[in-house]
Amino acid sequence: MPNSCGNRHCPSCQKLNSANWLEQQVDHLLPIPYFHDVFTLPHEFNPLIQYNQQQLYSLLFSSATATLLQFGRNNLKATLGITAVLHTWSQNMLDHYHLHCVVTGGGLSLDGKSWVSLSPEWQFPVKALSIVFRAKFRDGLMNLFEKGQLQFPISESGLSDPIRFTRWLRGICRRKWVVYTSGLLPVHKRSWRICVATLTGSPSPTADSKH
Repeated sequence: MPNSCGNRHCPSCQKLNSANWLEQQVDHLLPIPYFHDVFTLPHEFNPLIQYNQQQLYSLLFSSATATLLQFGRNNLKATLGITAVLHTWSQNMLDHYHLHCVVTGGGLSLDGKSWVSLSPEWQFPVKALSIVFRAKFRDGLMNLFEKGQLQFPISESGLSDPIRFTRWLRGICRRKWVVYTSGLLPVHKRSWRICVATLTGSPSPTADSKH
């Protein structure tokens, strides 16, 4: 038998695990439409992320999902359901940290008594999502810095200085951060399976790997 390298990025070793995970997500499908959202971090964070993967991956997940949940509570008065998948590179295999989120087209009312549906035309304003996501990630990153929980690469060692770090972070946060939201995904399981397979990199007979 061939030896398994066990690396989570290996398409051979992780093919079965990815397929099993995909089927588990499909089994949890509700008979409702879904939205596809993507939250992307500016590339200026790339060196810092490489030295602090656990902390900053977790911060990306928490910032993006907290943003969606906040919009669900405030605008829909409901709790959304979210499946999030981390991507760490682009199609040309360069570092590109972003989170794909498959989000329910509605949610359970805050009192837990009814289902509240989103409009099929749109989810939430993208600009507003971007602003809130940026603020949550910024505040979380500052919290990690103030607690001394960040490691800095040699090329960015000067960022360990509080004044320089604050100035650097403020400069990144002056610009727009990319948040993308699509229209509603089809309700039926086969289309949803193809969508999630594309997000996870799992093989799908009809999914286009360029998407």
